[in-house]
Amino acid sequence: MNEKEDRSYWLSTLLRIAEPVLTNLAKRQLRTAMPVEIGGEADRSPYSHLEALGRTLVGLAPWLELSQHPEEERELVESYRELARQALDSATDPDSPDRMNFAEGGQPIVDTAFLAQALLRAPRELWEKLEPRVQANVVRSLRETRTGRKPHFNNWLLFSAMTETALRMTGAEDWDHMRIDYALRQHEAWYVGDGAYSDGPHFHWDYYNSFVIQPMLLDILSAVRSEHPEWDGMAASVSERAQRYAEVLERLIAPDGTYPAIGRSLTYRFGAFQPLAQLALQGSLPASVSPAQARCALTAVIRRTMEAPGNFDDAGWLRIGLYGSQPALAESYISTGSLYLCTAGLLPLGLPAEDPFWSGEPQAWTSRKLWSGENVPADHAYSR
Repeated sequence: MNEKEDRSYWLSTLLRIAEPVLTNLAKRQLRTAMPVEIGGEADRSPYSHLEALGRTLVGLAPWLELSQHPEEERELVESYRELARQALDSATDPDSPDRMNFAEGGQPIVDTAFLAQALLRAPRELWEKLEPRVQANVVRSLRETRTGRKPHFNNWLLFSAMTETALRMTGAEDWDHMRIDYALRQHEAWYVGDGAYSDGPHFHWDYYNSFVIQPMLLDILSAVRSEHPEWDGMAASVSERAQRYAEVLERLIAPDGTYPAIGRSLTYRFGAFQPLAQLALQGSLPASVSPAQARCALTAVIRRTMEAPGNFDDAGWLRIGLYGSQPALAESYISTGSLYLCTAGLLPLGLPAEDPFWSGEPQAWTSRKLWSGENVPADHAYSR
């Protein structure tokens, strides 16, 4: 597969995932159309639809925001921009049958944050181009997370911080500095070394540095670092740690595109590689990983994962699993909507086709080099 075919494959994968969510929500029929497969006995239908929207948009947003699409993508991206704005209207309009739950239970704290992160990643297309009525509904919905509910004392602190960061972006004067500051300072205390943070007081050997911690720290600080000298002072080390973590992620991708199936939330599939994708999008990959190398490594993971039979049901909805339908992999908090966080592995679609990520000649990634006998420099820990 050449570099042009890689982009086409990535985009077809993204739109295959996103299309059922956005088209049904734009028609205000998501609740009736989307199945809610669950990983436990609890009813997840109060939460699953907001999960699906926020997690779909968080990966789709950079492609929507890009202003330099190849000619063959231009009509398509315009249609998806409009679908996304209609979906935001449907999800936040008090009179919509698909008006989503932002206020009841703990889970909306999580998925309001993913929706907020999507707004930060596409401020022009997902915020500025909304009608004033829809903007007011979105802000009202973001504020609904501010009830007596508290985030857990772990990565959830970043969810509250992300929502406040989005409120700041919208121009809301009541955005809360303290929720952001608390999350940033606490994660600074939870840094354990070599590019990784613990998830709360205890380290978890899983991919939550990928799903939440590293990406949200980067996006929050990018948006708010100018507000306080202390926040600005954190940005460089957070970025360097993310580079080391992305370097490790690239090394975890085996020659055949598989990767270690460890920890919880494996049903988020290749969303486990969000930081590698995010740093590629931002043009800040570690020196040991070229853009084309990152593209080839990520393509191997995406193809290995998405070409498994049984990933989708007959109507095109994702099914619980890592490689096909594997419902036993689901924790009790997993439902159909949860699975759409895989879109976060596709962030580099927000780069123009001429960018070295897409235009560079195919290159082997680290494990493929090593296991073919290539003389590869030794790995070194990040010591700060």
